[in-house]
Order: sequence, then C-alpha cells, then structure tokens
Amino acid sequence: MTDVIIAGIGQTEVGEHWDIGLRDLAFAAIQDAVKDSGGLKPQALFVGNMLAPNLSNQAHLGALIADYAGLTGIEAITVEAAGASGGAALRQGYLAVASGMVDVALVIGVEKMTDKIGPSVDAALSTASDSDFEAVQGMTPAAQAALLMKRYMHEYQVPSDGFAGFALTAHANGVNNPYAMFRKAIKLETYTKAEMVSDPLNMFDAAPNADGAAAVILTRRELLPKDFLHPLVKIAGSASAADTLALHDRKDMLYFEAAQMSAGKAMKQAGIILDQINFFEYHDMFNIYAALELESVGFAIRGQGWKLAADNQIGLKGRIPSATMGGLKARGFPGGATGVYQAVEAATQLRGQAGTNQIAGAKVGLIQSLGGPASTAVSHILQRLD
Repeated sequence: MTDVIIAGIGQTEVGEHWDIGLRDLAFAAIQDAVKDSGGLKPQALFVGNMLAPNLSNQAHLGALIADYAGLTGIEAITVEAAGASGGAALRQGYLAVASGMVDVALVIGVEKMTDKIGPSVDAALSTASDSDFEAVQGMTPAAQAALLMKRYMHEYQVPSDGFAGFALTAHANGVNNPYAMFRKAIKLETYTKAEMVSDPLNMFDAAPNADGAAAVILTRRELLPKDFLHPLVKIAGSASAADTLALHDRKDMLYFEAAQMSAGKAMKQAGIILDQINFFEYHDMFNIYAALELESVGFAIRGQGWKLAADNQIGLKGRIPSATMGGLKARGFPGGATGVYQAVEAATQLRGQAGTNQIAGAKVGLIQSLGGPASTAVSHILQRLD
C-alpha cells in the first residue's frame, strides 16, 4: 500500500474562546496546516465534530468550513463518533488518500464547548451515552467514569491517590506545550486536596472541557512538493472498532475491548509490535480511561495500569511515554477535535519538533481516541520515515 503522509499540521491554542466562532477556529488551524504542507490544495475535507448541533446550533459543518476556507466545490462532510470524532475523521481522510480516490485530504477537528455553560453542556456530553437507559437516568460522563473508577479501585485495591500519577504526568508535560490550556505542573498534595467532581473522581481526574481546532493535510508520498522540508511521517496503521453503547451491556466493564481490537488491527497493519511503540497518546478524558487503555492495549496487565503512572513509567523518560504534550488533562478536552490534536502532537514528536518534550529517537507512536467509555475506539500508528 502506498505511504499516506501527514504533510501539514496546524492547531489553535486550546482554551475558552468566547469571542471566536467555529468557522474562525477551524480556519486558523487550516491556514497553518496548508502553509506547513507547502501549499497543497485539498480535494476533500473531513470534519471531526461532536457537539456543534447541540452547543453551537450549527450542523452541516463540512459546507460551513469549506465555504469559509475558500474551498467550495470540494467534497466536504462531517464525521461524528462522540469523543472519537476527530480520530474517525482522520481515518476517513486516510482511507480516501490511500484508496487513490483523493490526492490531498484535509482533516479538521473543531469544537466549541463554551458556546453554552452549566447543565446544558453536561446534557450535550451525555448524548454520547445510551439515551434510553443511561442519560435519561441523569447519568453524565463524569458520573459514569466515577462508577468505573470506584469499581476498579475496589477490584484491584487501589489507594485513594492511586490515579494521581496520570494527572502529575499530564500537567508536567503540558508546561512546555504552547497550545495547552494548563501549563503548570502540580504536586501530589494538590491532587489529594482537589475538590470532588463525582466520588471518587476529583477535579484532577477529569479533563477540562475546552474550545479548539486542529488540522492535518494528508497526501501520498509521491505527491509531496519537491521542496518539502519536514521529516516524513506516515500513517502506518489505522483501525476503528465499536463496543456496546451502554456500559451495563458489557460482559466486563473494566476492559475496553474496542480499544484492544482497534489498536491490535492498527499494529498488525503497520507490521509492528508493542515493544516498537515509542509513545502512546491515550484518551485521558478521565484518568480511569487512561488506566484501562494501557491495560486493554497491552502495556500493562489487568489491574496494573494505574501503577505505570504511579511509578512514572508513562513520563517522557519512562517505559511508555504518554500524554507527551499534556494529553486531554492539561491540553484540554476539545470534544470531537481531540483525535486530530493527537495526530498533530504525535507528528510533532516524530518530526523531532517537540522541544523540551521531545522523546529521543522517537520513530513510532500510537494515538487512540475514544467515544464514550470506548464504545468507539479509533487507533492510528504514526511512523517516521528515514
């Protein structure tokens, strides 16, 4: 199969952009990505978004963004898979280019969480769960994650501060990410004194909702500009898998089967094994998700994922560096844009452009986006070509 290259990357700072609309956020990231690619012109646009119809009163983002970016006439569609929307859009862009049907694809993830505040945001986020059996009972994503975390802590005798390592690592890595919402390291004492969101989930166990946009330009290797200056980063593997929508329908709620399946398929396609992965950008919307992903993908055995964080094995110099630019926890959770931010951050690492956060010799990265508690899991293997 031909090499699909991430030719251009762009992103906006993640935060509360009260004065910027969806189209402006998206256009800012698109401009940077096109410039970074050497001026490649997209033939197709894939938009990853989760909540625009609910929070921004705007659907039909493909046409909206294509119009605003001066790209009318091209194929332009929105891809929705809850928190995995950006990852799913990236996969659609990858498939379009790999198939030969599209020469240059633009993938943009964009979300405005701050267009509404309070319970309306929780209500919108809850649409990612089973409306008839979960959301209707008042179940929010945070409450659901708290139930998972409580059960996990009971099953595996995890101490009350057992998940602190995820937050400490993320915030330490976010310090030097100029696009992160939070750029300040925290201490264990800060974590242990944090306000409860939903017992035992505290404020530092959950990623902050935020606005942002990230974009990538994809093309085949032979179509790159002759004066292309960046190290080549290809998408070596791409896969998606679905599990039950409702958590109570699963035979084992403490195992993310879709995360395992999508990562396994992506690695098989790329022809690599776990030991060859230099870093992992997991979907730490909640710290319990990070622990379960580490276990489901295979970096830790059941019940031991939290110990990788506690022992700092997910730090930049650890056994499996994770959330290398701050993850969702420090960078912020921009809804359906998350998966494209992960791709931009991973490409930055593989190009050797991550500055203080650079992982020495990084050649292979795994990024994984989740919709809900891994009801959808989309995984990509990114690889540097020397």
